[in-house]
Amino acid sequence: MTQGPHLARLLMLETPIKTSDGAGGYTTTWNGLGQVWAQVLARSARLQSGETSPIARNEYRITVRATPVGADSRPKPGQRFREGLRIYSITAVSDSDPKGRYLECYAKEETAL
Repeated sequence: MTQGPHLARLLMLETPIKTSDGAGGYTTTWNGLGQVWAQVLARSARLQSGETSPIARNEYRITVRATPVGADSRPKPGQRFREGLRIYSITAVSDSDPKGRYLECYAKEETAL
């Protein structure tokens, strides 16, 4: 029998809320949608130059329990996971297994050095 992922890290799923700043632009705040247990696996890492300092860019595969398509609790690109001070920006989401028990979220984390 195949064992599922080890969901041992508690992450907060957040969605952006854009509000007009009154000058033709907008500000973005983040609204928590709920906590999820996840498995976080590193996929790749690289160092790139930023405007003022180097930036470490790490990519992850984050596995969570599946939720129905269209549910607010289902992660989607443009949202993010927060784990304390760490932010994982979701870039893509796909079904993880044929039975639809898990979702794989591909995410990136950028840190200025």
